[in-house]
Amino acid sequence: MKTSLNDYIKTLDVSSISKERLDVLNPLVEYIQSKKGKNQAINLNFICTHNSRRSHLSQIWAQTLAHFFNIENVTCFSGGTEATAMFPKVAETLEKNGFDIEKISEGNNPIYSIKFDDNSHPIIGFSKTYDHKFNPKSNFAAIMTCSSADQGCPFISGAEKRIPITYDDPKLFDNTDLQDKKYLERSNQIATEMKYVFQKIN
Repeated sequence: MKTSLNDYIKTLDVSSISKERLDVLNPLVEYIQSKKGKNQAINLNFICTHNSRRSHLSQIWAQTLAHFFNIENVTCFSGGTEATAMFPKVAETLEKNGFDIEKISEGNNPIYSIKFDDNSHPIIGFSKTYDHKFNPKSNFAAIMTCSSADQGCPFISGAEKRIPITYDDPKLFDNTDLQDKKYLERSNQIATEMKYVFQKIN
């Protein structure tokens, strides 16, 4: 794992997570542990309305923390109820955290290569619907990262389990003096919570 990213992960304090939040996260811990116990593939699809901010941050941090804790057979995906584009501030924020990010296509919905480790396959980041062919069709957990997607999608085809883990939208601070701070805060929260999740797996 990249040294700066490794150092950043070590600073994340899981003891800062509230009891209420742990109750929200524990169903994901149980799902992953159950799959690992059966030596089955662990497919996690993080879903938000536009697949532009929170679902990408969740996918990327979950994949990274699985690698950090050497939890094998984990593949993380993301999608939306509609496709837009991965918001550029997400890539910029992750670069500050230590990821190596390269834009590999331009256009209205750019594709990003996101590397947490020099010798591991990059995460491919672009906006897509949750049922896009890039994503799993069955045997996955649908993790709902925003309340509107959770309420607006009562049924996710192919999902074995549906787990709401919702986050406040940093989009509320776009084009304000607080934008950089709020994106880093949200990234830090998601990273800390995914650290808790994968640290619990044995």
